[in-house]
Amino acid sequence: MSDLKARFDQAAKDIQSLAERPDNDTLLRLYALYKQGSEGDVSGPKPGFFDFVGTAKYEAWAKLSGTSQDDAMQKYVDLVKNLTA
Repeated sequence: MSDLKARFDQAAKDIQSLAERPDNDTLLRLYALYKQGSEGDVSGPKPGFFDFVGTAKYEAWAKLSGTSQDDAMQKYVDLVKNLTA
């Protein structure tokens, strides 16, 4: 396992122990970076019109299309580090 992948996995664990819940924009950014880092570009159909949360998540992830998985992992690790510092 690469060092980046190990740090990414650790950041995913660290984010679970935050003292305070981040704001919604930060949560969407975390979600999108995690999905891009772990799965790559967005896939599957966009959620229905009345699934507001699902649509927001899908659109946040779609904005990262074309970002390499390694780049997304590094940005995720950096964001978690800022939140836990």
